[in-house]
Amino acid sequence: MAFHRRPKQPSRARVTVLTTAAAAAVAISAQAANAAPSAKPSKDEVKSKVDKLYEEAEQATEKYNGAKEKQEKLQKEISTIQDNVARGQQDLNKLRDSLGSLAAGQYRSGGIDPSLQLFLSSNPDDYLDKASTLDQLSGQQVDALKKIQDKQRELAQERAEATEKLKDLASTRTELGKKKDEVKAKLAEAQKLLNSLTAKEKAELAAADQARATRASERATMGNSAPASGRAGAAFSAAQSRIGSPYVYGATGPSSFDCSGLTSWAYAQAGVSIPRTSQAQANIGTRIYSQSQLQVGDLVFFYGDLHHVGLYAGNGQVLHAPHTGASVRYEAIGNMPFQFGVRV
Repeated sequence: MAFHRRPKQPSRARVTVLTTAAAAAVAISAQAANAAPSAKPSKDEVKSKVDKLYEEAEQATEKYNGAKEKQEKLQKEISTIQDNVARGQQDLNKLRDSLGSLAAGQYRSGGIDPSLQLFLSSNPDDYLDKASTLDQLSGQQVDALKKIQDKQRELAQERAEATEKLKDLASTRTELGKKKDEVKAKLAEAQKLLNSLTAKEKAELAAADQARATRASERATMGNSAPASGRAGAAFSAAQSRIGSPYVYGATGPSSFDCSGLTSWAYAQAGVSIPRTSQAQANIGTRIYSQSQLQVGDLVFFYGDLHHVGLYAGNGQVLHAPHTGASVRYEAIGNMPFQFGVRV
């Protein structure tokens, strides 16, 4: 008769461990199910984050503007050099043709001078550097050879310069693309935050923004500030005519602007050419560190890296292109960290 072994029962300790683990798992699941969703950021928190993103986007915008300006300058310089090289090559060909005519004349009169024949078959530099060679040539031939040598050296230098500028242009284009992507990313992040607000919250923010702009406009038109000088006044009037125009990064008018685009456009209407970027504009004219000494039409700069600029509007107000989503408007100068003014 076969004997059947009785199954081994789990130990009391093992049962306790399994029971405890199961209970813990159930508790964790219950906590996860009952956990409150993460708190939605308040309207003011969203505004603070969006303002910061707009500031960062504008920093990148001014760097983008600088790279774009450099690219345009390099393209013009390269085009000029290439035109010079093309004309220089034509001049060199004419000089060679002239020297060839001399050689042909020598041939008809009894043969080509050995030194001239050597030149026509290779580079003349080796022969021009030797005084003995010059003794074997006529004055007319020596003059022609020297002109050719000078023109060859000039063309070589210009071609080398063009090569370096083309390299610089390539790296500038890369930088331009990176800054453009950075601006777009910041603006997209800001828009995502704004989209998280309710329609009522968006309306409240817009109303508060409009109220600030209205107060600034009223103060700017009170007429208690120092009057503008001739061209500064003309620039300020030009900027006033653009109030309500949208902010668009990289734009220089006349229908849309970024901050330095507005100031450079305004002064251009007054017949004054100023640099494109805010950082470059900060280095022209006379700096004014006291707000009480500012006059209407002076350039005013904000933030430590000077990435924002506007036009002083009087009574502690500035006329500027603020940021994406806003238009050219007045704003209290104290709303941003003022650095100094510049009288153009």
